[in-house]
Amino acid sequence: MTERIALFPLGTVLYPGLVLPLHLFEERYRLMIGDLLERPEPRRFGVVGIELGHEVGADAARRLAAVGCVAELHDVTPHEDGRYDIVTVGARRFRLKRVDRSRPYLQGEVEFLPDEPGAGAEASARRVRRMFRVYRERLAATGASPAEEIDLPDDPVRLSYLIAASVVLDPHEKQRLLEHEDATLRLRAEAELLARENRILDALPMIPAGQFLDGAFTPN
Repeated sequence: MTERIALFPLGTVLYPGLVLPLHLFEERYRLMIGDLLERPEPRRFGVVGIELGHEVGADAARRLAAVGCVAELHDVTPHEDGRYDIVTVGARRFRLKRVDRSRPYLQGEVEFLPDEPGAGAEASARRVRRMFRVYRERLAATGASPAEEIDLPDDPVRLSYLIAASVVLDPHEKQRLLEHEDATLRLRAEAELLARENRILDALPMIPAGQFLDGAFTPN
């Protein structure tokens, strides 16, 4: 069964349970928020990665990723000039089946995806927790992140998304983590990535390429 939702193409990957603040200034996204505010709660749209094109301008979002994440609208601050500052929280993942470009902003027919732990999730979660703590310690030694402990959830599904959001990776790797079928597969992939990043930090303390989610506004 599919559902039609508004789409927000973005260069940042959103994961379920994670917070994404946005600053909206383009007319089409101002229209999108206005339309959402006329509907009853929960108000939501789909955040989907851009594989070809840009976030803004005539060349925007020519090709989109196959899997995205629903963003639930939690806070809206309008400005006098029509811009919005919004705060969203990631909800369910979806597979994008079809894109409708008939309105100023994109809409899509989406199929929602399950979030299962998978076989062996607890063992994979224990391994990733250990590796992530080492990663944080080594990254903190470079001055790239604070040394405070992150409260890691017990639930393997939630853990897999928190790790995916927190590790410094390039957007393609972030997207691949979002697309894994269950938490066990995602955690196993994260263990391989953490092993790589820990080797890099151990041999040459430096900040790996990529974007670290620090809560800053993403301009769009």
